[in-house]
This record gives sequence, structure tokens and C-alpha cells, in this order.
Amino acid sequence: MKNEIEIPQQLSALREFTAARIAIGRAGNSIPLKQSMEFKLAHAHARDAVYSTLDIDGLFTRLEVFGFPVLHLHSQAANRHKYLKRPDLGRLLNDDYKERLNCNVTNPDIAIIIADGLSAEAVNGNAYSLLKILIPKLLDAKLTVGPICLVEHGRVAIGDDIASGLKARFSILLIGERPGLSAADSMGAYLTYNPQPGLTDESRNCISNIRKHGLSYKHAADKIFYLVSESFRRKLSGVGLKDNAGLLGES
Repeated sequence: MKNEIEIPQQLSALREFTAARIAIGRAGNSIPLKQSMEFKLAHAHARDAVYSTLDIDGLFTRLEVFGFPVLHLHSQAANRHKYLKRPDLGRLLNDDYKERLNCNVTNPDIAIIIADGLSAEAVNGNAYSLLKILIPKLLDAKLTVGPICLVEHGRVAIGDDIASGLKARFSILLIGERPGLSAADSMGAYLTYNPQPGLTDESRNCISNIRKHGLSYKHAADKIFYLVSESFRRKLSGVGLKDNAGLLGES
């Protein structure tokens, strides 16, 4: 008797709305071969993303068009193995690179930091396209932007260390998110008012899944700009600041 792939009808209609593995069907008591192989391929892509590296030269070339200095920095994690084993080292700037910050202190309104995180592939592919829309919005609002910092082996909290060193009032950290089995190229944006070393996650706002097949660059830039504007107006960020942009104009 020929094995038929059975797909739950009540779930199959949802597949057009998500890349998540739903309604993949079954062949007898097993996952169909095609879907099993796709799962293994996605897992391989996720592992590759974790070990991907920043395209320093390519990012430098693209980011220099904005007219700001571009700084190449490094966390205290000397290599990828140390970065994955010691998250604490990825949160702190290597002392050998602090002189580069000291030479570029301009007290900007905004510090922009780009870190590889857990998927350098994500920032290699998405950071420039987002900033191309976001930076003109910031400049039109008369906000000053400091040097753009590229950080190898960086985690979210390193943005506080760097922005504080630049004496910035606000930090925008773009970082590769933990790869999932439906997206290995997802970038997140972490926003912090008055960034200082030692802050924890409740002090930040996060916008996730920025990528071509996720949250669009324009939508992400609009959300970031709204939160930046509200943050400066209310002098806070994090759990006390909500994304109410969609409620504006509603009665």
C-alpha cells in the first residue's frame, strides 16, 4: 500500500502566513523525507550563522557613504570559541580598543553600534539597508550621530560600554539574533537611553526579526525612529517605554 503524506487541514491554511514548520504532514508515523531533509538543512544554516564573521571591509565601504567615522572594535572575547563559552566577555570592550573611542568622543545624541552577535550573516546582509533609511530620519530630526562602531564578538550589553565611552545620549545597537530553524539571518535592534555600563535588559527596547523576509527595513526604521523620539521626549527607555506608534491618531 502506497504511503500518503497526510497534512492536517485545519493548519494547512496557516502556512501562507509563516515560515515556521507547521502542517508539514506525515508519512505513516514519520516526518516526510523532504521535510526531514529541509529541517537538517535549516539546522546546518543555523550552525553556519553562529560561526559566520563580520564582513569588515564590505561594511566599511558601505557605511562610509554616510559621512561618519567608522570604528573597528573588539570585545574581550578573543575568538569565537571564547565568545560562545564566556558570554560575559562579549559584553565588554577590549581595553586595547578603548583608545579608538577616546579619539572620537563627540558627545553625540546617537551612537550606532553594529555587532555580530550570534549571526554576523544577519548584520552583513541587513545593517546597511536599515541604516540607509534610518540615518536620514535621525538627521532630519536634528539629532547628531557619532562614529559608527563595528564590533567583533559582541553581545548586546557591549553597546552600553561603547556608547558611554563616546558620551552618547542614546545607543542603537544592531546585532545578529540567535538563528532559528526558519531564519538564520535575523537582525535585532536594541535601543537604550542614557547608556551606561551595568544596565540590564529592562533598560532597553528591542525590535526583532529585521530582514528581507521578516520585518521590513522601512517598518523597522519607522519603529526605531518613533522609539528614539519618544525616548528623548520622556527621558527613558526599556519597560517604561511602549511602542504605541500604531495607536497614534486613534480615538
